[in-house]
Order: sequence, then structure tokens, then C-alpha cells
Amino acid sequence: MKNVGMKPESYRIATASSELFAPAHCLQLLADGNTEKGDALKTARIAGILAAKRTDELIPLCHPLPIYRADVDFDILEDRVKIQATVETIGPTGVEMEALTAASLAALTIYDMLKPHCEPHELIIGQCKLDLKKGGKSHYKRHLRQAVAAAVIVLSDTVASGKKPDTAGRSVVETLTEAGFDPIHYQIIPDEPLQLKQLISELVKSYGCIITVGGTGIGKRDITVDTIEPLLERELNGLMEAARAFGQRRTPYAAMSRGVAGFIDRSLVITLPGSRGGASESMAAILPALVHIFDVCRDLPHPGGYE
Repeated sequence: MKNVGMKPESYRIATASSELFAPAHCLQLLADGNTEKGDALKTARIAGILAAKRTDELIPLCHPLPIYRADVDFDILEDRVKIQATVETIGPTGVEMEALTAASLAALTIYDMLKPHCEPHELIIGQCKLDLKKGGKSHYKRHLRQAVAAAVIVLSDTVASGKKPDTAGRSVVETLTEAGFDPIHYQIIPDEPLQLKQLISELVKSYGCIITVGGTGIGKRDITVDTIEPLLERELNGLMEAARAFGQRRTPYAAMSRGVAGFIDRSLVITLPGSRGGASESMAAILPALVHIFDVCRDLPHPGGYE
């Protein structure tokens, strides 16, 4: 079963359709709601909705999802009935299978209720296909259309002194690389406010995105936020609110992060926690917004500095 624990939740919708070919007199029975077993369309609608809600029990590797809307509609044509199922959720993965299952089960239900009225070969279930899906990575992009220069600064006395390796900063570099940021400057410095301030003042000249890793906690040497926050000319509080909310569902310690984000001139500066888990969870939460910012804001710097 695929792990979706690190995927941010988003609004998702899927629409699927199927069709059942039947003789004209059977289609008239559907229109009249008068089969031997009762109103077939009403029964099929209920069956389809129940199928959407129980897809994870029917298909072994599907994740259980909260279903906020499930509906099934019918269109009786000359030689067939067309079935359309729509399912909506807010979750970490899509509802395509829920919509397909609903459309399939609705068609099977109609088949079952019409079979007393005709020969078996006269009932044919046609194609079942996905018509629409929105949300997730197909809608909220996680890769830049055009490369953006980025810098990752790791702040840690112990890492800078060589006493332990950096894993958090490397994970951020990896995520940025996969998202299409290029070139990426990577640097490790101790928790020294003056050194950080000087480095930031240099990097904003050439890098559109600057991410610090470490120094967002409540310790005496956690100086990142105190150093960068006064430099921000336009804060973007929503980024860190999203990161903390995402992290809070995975660890109660996320509430201790004081991270901030905002613009210094035309460079977006983001302060992430120094733990690998905190940094990677924060990137998972904010990456779609980060990509959107640089895809939409054309005046932000790209490779080679200011244009």
C-alpha cells in the first residue's frame, strides 16, 4: 500500500462514466421506474454512492478517504443508459477509483434489475472510464515551468564543526532539485547572527529563493528567526502556518517552530526547522505554493540573477 502520509491534503474531485446497452423496452422500464424489482435507477444511485464510500474495502490497495460528496446521474439514450458518477473529498490522494467503482456498481445494479425482462445477450455493459479529475499533483504543480536559482543555508554549530553530518539541508536540496530549481547554492554556517545576516545580503542579489535550515526553535543559539525577521520587507505568514499545521498532524513538537517567511527585495526567504523530519515535512507542505509563487510572479529572479 502506497504511503501517502507525507502528501498534503487538498480538495479533489473525480468524475467517471459507464454505460449499459439494453433493448428499447428495457430502457422504457428504466424511464418508468417499473422493473420487476422496483425502480432500477433509484436503486442504482444508492448502490453507486455506497460503492464510492466502500471502495477501500473492495479494492485491496485503495486508501480509505472521507467522502464529502458522492452522486450518480443517468441519461437514457436510444440504445443505452449512460451513468455518470461524481465523488469529492479533501485528502492526500485522489478519488478516481471511488468514482470508477460507483459508475461500475451502478451499471451492475441496473443489469441485475433488467435481466428478468430480456435475454442475457441483450444486456451489455460498455466502457467504464475516468472523465475528469482535479486536485493533487495534477492540479497543484510541484515542478517549476522555468528554473529558479535557490540557496540552502544550514545553520548548526555541531554540523559546521564537523561533529555530525547534515541530513536536513540535503533533503531540502533534493526536494528543490526535483522541483526544477537550478542552480542551487548549498552552504553550512554556525549559528552566528552577523554571519547569517551578511550571507543573506549577498545571496538576495542572485537567488530568487533562499531557504535556511535550523535555528527556528526556542534555544539560546536558535538565532535564525531573530536575525531574518527584521529583514523581511513583506511577510508571507501563510507558508509557515501551512508548514506548522502539516507538521502538527505528525508530531506535537511542530508547534515549537518559530519559522517565518517573506520577501527581501525580490527574493523569497523561508526559515525551516533543523531536523530532517521537520525540514522535509515543511517542504512537503509548502512546495505547491512555492512553485506557484515563482510560476506566477514573473519579476522574481531566475538563473544568473536579476534580469
